[in-house]
Amino acid sequence: MPFLPELYIMKQYSRVFTYLGKYKSSIAWYVVTIFLSILFSIVSIGMLLPFMQLIFGVQSTGVPKTTSNPLVTYVTDQLSNLISNGSVYHALGVVCILIIISIFLKNLFLYLSYRIMGPLKNGIVTRFRVDLFDKILKLPIGYFTEQRKGDLTSRIINDVAEVEGSVVGTLEGWIKDPMAIIINLGVLFYISPQLTGFILLSLPLMGLVIGRVSRSLKKDSSKVAQKGGETISLIDETLGGLRVIKAFNVESLLRMKFFNISDDLLVARNKIGFKRDLASPMSEMMGVAIFAGILWFGGRLVLSGELGLNGALFLTYMGLFYNIIDPAKSISTAFSNMRKGAAAIGRIEEVMSAPVMVDDNPNGKKLDSFTHSIEFRNVGFRYDDVVILKDISLTVQKGKTVALVGSSGAGKSTLADLVPRFHDASSGEILVDGVNIRDYSLYSLRTQISIVTQEPILFNDTIANNIALGMNNATQADIEQAAKVANAHHFIVQKENGYDTNIGDRGSKLSGGERQRLTIARAVLKNPPILILDEATSSLDTESERLVQDAINNLMTNRTSLVIAHRLSTIRHADEIIVLQKGEIVERGTHDSLIAHNGFYKRLVDMQEVK
Repeated sequence: MPFLPELYIMKQYSRVFTYLGKYKSSIAWYVVTIFLSILFSIVSIGMLLPFMQLIFGVQSTGVPKTTSNPLVTYVTDQLSNLISNGSVYHALGVVCILIIISIFLKNLFLYLSYRIMGPLKNGIVTRFRVDLFDKILKLPIGYFTEQRKGDLTSRIINDVAEVEGSVVGTLEGWIKDPMAIIINLGVLFYISPQLTGFILLSLPLMGLVIGRVSRSLKKDSSKVAQKGGETISLIDETLGGLRVIKAFNVESLLRMKFFNISDDLLVARNKIGFKRDLASPMSEMMGVAIFAGILWFGGRLVLSGELGLNGALFLTYMGLFYNIIDPAKSISTAFSNMRKGAAAIGRIEEVMSAPVMVDDNPNGKKLDSFTHSIEFRNVGFRYDDVVILKDISLTVQKGKTVALVGSSGAGKSTLADLVPRFHDASSGEILVDGVNIRDYSLYSLRTQISIVTQEPILFNDTIANNIALGMNNATQADIEQAAKVANAHHFIVQKENGYDTNIGDRGSKLSGGERQRLTIARAVLKNPPILILDEATSSLDTESERLVQDAINNLMTNRTSLVIAHRLSTIRHADEIIVLQKGEIVERGTHDSLIAHNGFYKRLVDMQEVK
């Protein structure tokens, strides 16, 4: 079953073929222009026949010799007419002009085919990259906990670039080169079936040899993609942790690690280069071998005078045969590139085929406003057979503040993430105003919720654009009012460009407290009825914590809040405190009632020396 691997590779390219289906008209015009380009290429080479007839085959009467081949007979008759109406020099000039015209038309249609194929290839690559990025946006947050950020970046950039260069870059080879070979072989078969049959018997041998060389390219390409992802991951971790790296004097360790990955990447790339570069010269060598065989076999036919094959016709035949050597080389190179690109497509397809655990419900109910309560009803959550939450029942009334406390890994963040459907509960249900949140459209549900996380998430943009994220209709006055509520206006106006100041990558130009107050201002501007605070002050110094906590208190006014608390002093006035341990509710009540209970919460408070 020698063709099964090839069939599997073609199956991997099903997404590329799907994209091609959207360009049917462009492909049709491409086929037409390529056909005309090949046709005029054959005509230009075919003009060698009358040229050589004129040079070598003219008798003393001025009439070229004839053969039994209908094509040669027709050309001979036309030349005889030209010579009889003028001279042999006139006929020679006409032949040269026809060669120039045919070459011009060949290149004109070839250029037109490039004009058609260029936008098509670029469109496919763009669709590939956009669809991959769109799929990443749709994947649940849990997917990214098991994936290295650098590896995903490598798939979007390097693997798509590999698809562009190795697969889409040779798209014309999937149409143009096979067409050129088939059409030229058809003409060759018309001129001499015997010689062409000899060629057809030799081509499978060429394909077998080249196929064996290219078969191992996929494995090597997979290793290159893997090492490329590790390289990007290491660079990202190094840039993000330079202070720790320098503080612990581990520069040499990181340098050696990067050197080892780069060395492995170099070896793998060299292997690919050696094998890929071998395909073209090997195909050329095989082509020359077949060419020499044709010279021997065809020369015998000419010398023996069999089958009406004279010297001029044989040389024209050889010119046409040479016309298929370059397309054959291109096909072998394209096949090698397909093997190489299969690894990149496989890595992309791993992401594209990853299940979207949280499905949108675009036809679901629209949550226009939050009026009553959020209810967790016997909610459980597991991830890869690991139980995170078990049988959680909880009701958060509108306008109330509920705090989640517990040890690390107790399930606090996971429980909060279920409300905006970053994950979906494995069992039980979550209801907003008495309706299961899965019955709402995802967009309308999240419109009613805002989140302030422990790590401020900001973008390399201006202060104003970060505050107005997702609020396209926000005015400058709205932005400034939100900043004032978040205790951020004072430090913003002191910046050189005020609200138009660029804050750098992830807000690197701001302090921790300033970054957090911008995220609070963003939540204020959105003005949601439901607020989730995930340890929003745990990483701040005392002064910044006070400013941020004041901003949070302003934000929580008249809102329903779910607060994940690390510093228990910040949630003493919560309407209800939920104590989680190993995914279960072990205690619940107000601060005073839990202190009086003298249980797990009391021990947490004592450890933090809350007065």
